[in-house]
Amino acid sequence: MSTWARLHGSFSVARWWSIVLKEFLQLRRDRVTFAMIVGVPIIQLALFGFAINTDPKHLPTAVIVADPSPFARSFIAAMRNSAYFDIVETLPDEAAGRDALARGDVLFVLNVPADFSRRLLRGERPSLLVEADATDPVATASALGALAGLVQPVADKDLTGPLAHLNGRPPAFDVELHRLYNPEGITQYNVVPGLMGVILTMTMVMMTGLAITRERERGTMENLLATPVRPIEVMTGKIVPYVFIGLIQVSIILAAARFVFEVPFVGSLFAIYLAALLFIAANLTVGITLSSLAQNQLQAMQLAVFYFLPNILLSGFMFPFAGMPAWARFIGNLLPLTYFNRLVRGILLKGDGWADLWPSVWPVALFTVVVMGVALRFYRRTLD
Repeated sequence: MSTWARLHGSFSVARWWSIVLKEFLQLRRDRVTFAMIVGVPIIQLALFGFAINTDPKHLPTAVIVADPSPFARSFIAAMRNSAYFDIVETLPDEAAGRDALARGDVLFVLNVPADFSRRLLRGERPSLLVEADATDPVATASALGALAGLVQPVADKDLTGPLAHLNGRPPAFDVELHRLYNPEGITQYNVVPGLMGVILTMTMVMMTGLAITRERERGTMENLLATPVRPIEVMTGKIVPYVFIGLIQVSIILAAARFVFEVPFVGSLFAIYLAALLFIAANLTVGITLSSLAQNQLQAMQLAVFYFLPNILLSGFMFPFAGMPAWARFIGNLLPLTYFNRLVRGILLKGDGWADLWPSVWPVALFTVVVMGVALRFYRRTLD
């Protein structure tokens, strides 16, 4: 009798079906795995289908109007109608515009000089100045490209009748673009600083979660329970080694950014390390919380992936944050990686000072405190 015949003859559909049912029952009982199977595809569909936009529109824009002429109003209206620009504020001078760009309040500043209409009527081809935050070239490329196409339609609309002789080729006025912080549009200047936060998020959350669940699986957690240690002492003792590991990772990434990718270091290295220390603490508290929820190392890894997915997609690392819908930006603003990306890029590329960094520092600090409280509660329950 052949091997196939022996296998076929001994095959029992009833036994096979009982094994299939057993696997389904185990999957149903493993809530974390079941949530991953159902939840991850739904999240990916929602994020890639609705939240991700590589051609962002309605980007925050400020205007400085020293010459409130009909020509200036027409150009501002054309910017609004293009759908790429949302005029969110009017600023008094160029210095205020630079401050707004440095803080990240706006991505573009339109400056209409005081003598714009006078020079236009003289046929001198004056220029409107548009300054752009070019730290993320993808976020601003389409909008800057659309600006050039607005000049001629505005000239055709306003320079009619007695002013028709001013309209021609080239257009009667021009738009001068200043790409700040990354004038050459080098992608590495935006991606490499963002990678620091992505790597720290992945490694800190996963390593902490695995370290604690590993002790539970090996039975060494009972040794901790037999000692008179408090939950806060266990937690801080567990995370301190990983703080040093995180700082070593930061140093390696900074060295690669400077000497391999030639990313400019405009700001303070001390500020970067302080921001990284706070961000590491935030992710370690997340790792401890997830380890308290997980029953084993596999579940800890699954929960870490579940946390990591929205971080990488909604933080502005892979896709322009300003181009996301309001609900996606709301979720992104709850994640520490969103603020850490702004901190690192602001320090390295813009040279942001403490006043500029504070709006991104306090949300990470608040996140750390809140998640630390949650971690203590869950970890105390685990010890009990």
